[in-house]
Amino acid sequence: MARIAADRIAVSTWSLHRLLGTVYPHDLSTSAIGPETPTYGEGDESLLGLPSVLANHGYHRLEIVSFHLRSRDPVYLGELRDQLRIANVRLQTLLIDAGDISHPEHGARDTAWIASWIEVANEMGAENARIIAGKQKPTRDALDRSVKALNTLADGNAGSPVRLVTENWFDLLSEPAHVHYLLDKLEGRIGLLGDFGNWGGATKYADLKSIFSRAELCHAKASFIDGDLDEADYGACVSLAEEAGYKGPYTLIFDSEIPGEWHGLATERDFITSRDVQAA
Repeated sequence: MARIAADRIAVSTWSLHRLLGTVYPHDLSTSAIGPETPTYGEGDESLLGLPSVLANHGYHRLEIVSFHLRSRDPVYLGELRDQLRIANVRLQTLLIDAGDISHPEHGARDTAWIASWIEVANEMGAENARIIAGKQKPTRDALDRSVKALNTLADGNAGSPVRLVTENWFDLLSEPAHVHYLLDKLEGRIGLLGDFGNWGGATKYADLKSIFSRAELCHAKASFIDGDLDEADYGACVSLAEEAGYKGPYTLIFDSEIPGEWHGLATERDFITSRDVQAA
């Protein structure tokens, strides 16, 4: 038995969306940044200021959702890189949070749009870029369209240090068989980010354990009931990941109303790092 090291803990900007407040919605017809929208209020912190605040809370890995970037200008991205470096925070992943590369009509457009964001991930110095594999129903044709598009994106990113990954998300990758089919076809060119919160039902834990043997990243989303962590569910998810041989970071995902964001994240972090787990 062993404990999970604190340096395996990361935070997504999604988990701090109330702190940040403002988002910049995506328009798939253009690579331009969308208008500033106070979706979650005006916010108390900017993305540029977040690395130092994150480090002050003891976190040194960050995932940024693409709609939190107010600019793709190289000067702004350079400023963000500098703030991450000064705060000693690793930019683990850029989460490219739109597009449907499996769509029969718009797939090519969305693939090109995502490719432009992979360029941003490279400019930012991100270690990974997460791509949505698709949102269509998981027919063989839709899965094969996704494989073709992901190969195109991997070709365009050849030679880059940015690792491209996808996630068990939306209808296309709604069960293990689809995830395995896609990854097998891609032959290691695209990695997997496994998310605890995207699947449910009676087979949830067995299904997650099946794919976590291949996962390189993890969105460790917990449920909170009246402000209290659902320890049984969260513990089962962390245990199955470790038992499947998962060795990567755990990115804390928090989106409940209560407790507050920093409190919720600390609860998740402390639960993970204080548990004795049985590794594979």
